[in-house]
Amino acid sequence: MPRSSFQVECVDDNFLLQGIEEPTRRGAMLDLILTNKEGLVGDVKLKGSLGCSDHEMVEFRILRAARRVHSKLTTLDFRRVDFGLFRDLLGRIPWDKAPEGRGAQDSWLVFKGHLLQAQE
Repeated sequence: MPRSSFQVECVDDNFLLQGIEEPTRRGAMLDLILTNKEGLVGDVKLKGSLGCSDHEMVEFRILRAARRVHSKLTTLDFRRVDFGLFRDLLGRIPWDKAPEGRGAQDSWLVFKGHLLQAQE
């Protein structure tokens, strides 16, 4: 089931994972299970509707320990950050000109791109 670009951006921008992969109401995905770590939620099942509701019930388990799963999602280890270098890299960007002529969303994407590049 394709997700809206807003949903994908919002989830990705906040480094979250979405646990429901099927529509939960008349072909639309209205329910979300969001987590910040792969393997914390498991056994997600749609269980039919309750009474005369047209929404699917969602059943899932919260796992006590995350299973080790290889993930494309990377997390930052702030204990190993060279904040001086990080500040220097971001300080080289002409912030007074970078968002010039752009709206809020485009300005965020410019900032996010520079931030992610500096993290590398």
